[in-house]
Order: sequence, then C-alpha cells, then structure tokens
Amino acid sequence: MNVSGLFRGPRTLFVRLTLIFFAGLALAQFLAFWATMSERDDAQTTFMISNLERDVATAVALLDRVPAGERPEWLPRLMRRNYSFLLGAGVGGAAPDAKLSEQIGAAIERSIGQRFPVSVNAVPDTREHLQAHLQLSDGSPLTIDIRPVARIPLSYGLPVVLGVQLVVIALCAWLAVRLATRPLIQLARAADTLGPDMTTTRLPESGPDEVVHAARAFNAMQARIRQYMKERIQILAAISHDLQTPITRMRIRTDLLDDAAERIKFQQDLTEMETLVREGVAYGRALHGAAEPPRRVDPDALLESLVSDYEDAGAKVTLSGSIGTPIVTRPVALRRILANLLDNAVKFSGAAELTTAVSNDRRISISVLDRGPGIPADQLETVFQPFFRLEAEGRPRIGGSGLGLAIAQQLALAMNATLELRNRAGGGLEATLVLEKPF
Repeated sequence: MNVSGLFRGPRTLFVRLTLIFFAGLALAQFLAFWATMSERDDAQTTFMISNLERDVATAVALLDRVPAGERPEWLPRLMRRNYSFLLGAGVGGAAPDAKLSEQIGAAIERSIGQRFPVSVNAVPDTREHLQAHLQLSDGSPLTIDIRPVARIPLSYGLPVVLGVQLVVIALCAWLAVRLATRPLIQLARAADTLGPDMTTTRLPESGPDEVVHAARAFNAMQARIRQYMKERIQILAAISHDLQTPITRMRIRTDLLDDAAERIKFQQDLTEMETLVREGVAYGRALHGAAEPPRRVDPDALLESLVSDYEDAGAKVTLSGSIGTPIVTRPVALRRILANLLDNAVKFSGAAELTTAVSNDRRISISVLDRGPGIPADQLETVFQPFFRLEAEGRPRIGGSGLGLAIAQQLALAMNATLELRNRAGGGLEATLVLEKPF
C-alpha cells in the first residue's frame, strides 16, 4: 500500500511551502487574537465587578438614608447600563448557575452583606439575568436588577483589520517562499538544458552563501561535462580520420584481388566498417548536442523534399497530412531523425508512410508507419540503446550499425521533442516524433 498516496496535496514545492507558511502564520495570528480577546474579557469582567461592588454599596447606603417618599426620585439617578434598583421584592428564582452571575452575586454579598442580608437568584430570560434582594433599615424591600455584560462589543473596523493582516501574511509568505525556491527553479532549468545541449548558460553566483556555493558547484560540474564531451568528440573524429587511411588502402588492395567472390565479401566488410565509423561519429555529435540554431522553416516543404529524395532512390515512401504553417525548429536535425526512421521502415518492410498531425494544444506529431515485423513489446525502449540490433534475436541479418534509433533519440532530446515507438494493429511499427511548442 502506498502511504504517500493517502495524503494528496499540491505537487509543487512553492505551493506547499506557501501554504505551510501561511497556515502557520495565520494560526499564530489567530492564537494571539484569541489570547488578547480572552485577556480583554477577563479585565473587563474584573473592572465591571469592582465598579459594581463599590457602586452598589454606595447606592444602597444612600437609599437607606433618604426618606421612603424620596426614594423613587433617586432610582433613575442610580441606574447604570447593566443594573438598576427596584423598590419591591422583585422576582424569585433558583440560585445563579452561570460563572459571571456567581461572581456578581458574591461581589454584592461582600459589599453589603454584612449590614443587609442579601439573597441572589437567577431570573428566567433570553440572556443572563439575576436579581439581588434585601431589606433596608426601615424594612422596605429593595431589589437590585442586574443584566451582566459578558464582553465589550467588537469594533466594526476590527474584521477589516484582521482581513488586511491575513492578506499581508499571505503576501509575506508568498514572497519568502518565492525568494527561497527561485534558486531551485534556476537549478532545475539549468539541469534540464545540461544534457545534450552544449550552449547551456551558467547559474548566477549571487545570493545567500548556500545558493552561491551550489551555483558554483553546478557551474564547475557543467564545465567539466562540457570538456569531457568535447574531448570525446575529438577522440571519435580522430579515430574516424585515422581509420580512413587504412580502410582506403584495404579497399585498393581488395580491388586487386583475382577472386571475385572474395573481393565482393571484402568490399562489403569495408563498407560496414566505414558506415560504423561514420555513424559512431554522428552518434557522438548527437550526444554532444545540436549546434544547429533553431530557425523558422516550412515543415511541409521539408517533408515533401525528404519524400522526393526517397522516391528518386526507388523507395516506396508516401506522405499524408500537412502542418500548414511555418515552425521554429532545427531542420537538419529534424531531417536526420526522419531519415533514420524512414531508412529502418524501408529496410524492414520495403515501404513507409509519413503522416503529420497538429493537436489542439499546438503540438506537431510526425509519424513513420510501416508493415514490417515490428518490435517485441519488451524491447521498444531497448532499441534506443546504441549498437543494439534485433538480428541478435534470430531475425535475418539486414545490416546496419545499430545506431540509427540512438542518434534519432538523442537529436530529439536536443530539440526538446519526444520520440516513441509502438506496434501497429495488424503488424508493423509506428514511430512518432512529437515537437513541443514549435510555433
């Protein structure tokens, strides 16, 4: 069971880190807001109870001293936002069960309970409501009607401030992650172009120390690989040049042989040697990368010219479909890829069909189809290896260096294209070259 598949999320490191930073900062902001509001409510409750305790003691003492007839006149003056005084027994009920009501009841008992016996009870209501009952010195009942305020209302502008803070947090998280991942993106792009292309650019050696160190190491590695590739091409070219002289001498001596059958065999062997040397150098250059600069060409004219060359040579090659617009590509490399594919198709089946198609996402597919023996499914990728020949699997020997498909694959990579092989229904092979963003 794949455990990682259970936790699906964004695939890019940039999005993941941005979400982690934003979630962490937003959570910290929420906890800070919650702690501040809790402290604010506790302070407000303590302040309210302290004022209530002091004001109630003063108001009860005042009402106890004034004549009974003047007491109604004092009630509006003594009323506050969250409590008032009633000249009467009030409403009975059960003991307060809310925490704030219990605190208020205890505060009233502390303030006047020593002089006036007090009883506190909750009053049924939609909100928290309680009353404290007592008798003044002349026996008159007095009720303190209390409606506690649990917290101070929030300011109307507070949600706006919180929203602005979240936006600022998101922007800071995005900026921090972008600055942190930019060197990784540059490194990935440089690594993508490091393969077959020898014109890769150096990474900028600037920024934090870790980034500078990684950029220097990558640039040094890139320079070493480029030097190794150049040396390999030079070695292959030197071998090819040095082999031409002995091959030429052997060909002259072969022409002097009296035995015609032996002369033909020697000539065939020498031809294979020349082909192998030539294809080996071509493969090395393909690995080295395409020095040919991309340029705008007419693909339909290029394909028609290629098919005409095969027809002039007596090969059965047909063309169907058209692209209909110029593209930007490396025409020599493109022609070499298609020529290698057509050579294989004609060699194994005697004929080939060249087709083109343009997809909705503006990708161009060029396919070479034949009705030959095809390739075993387990070797569709193996045939791209250099010097691999299917004759080793019991097929009739047709010749070749085993480098045609390897060269085509390397040139496709240098062109940012993909080359795929698949067996056709009813027999035969389909080789498809897909050009990415050629317009």
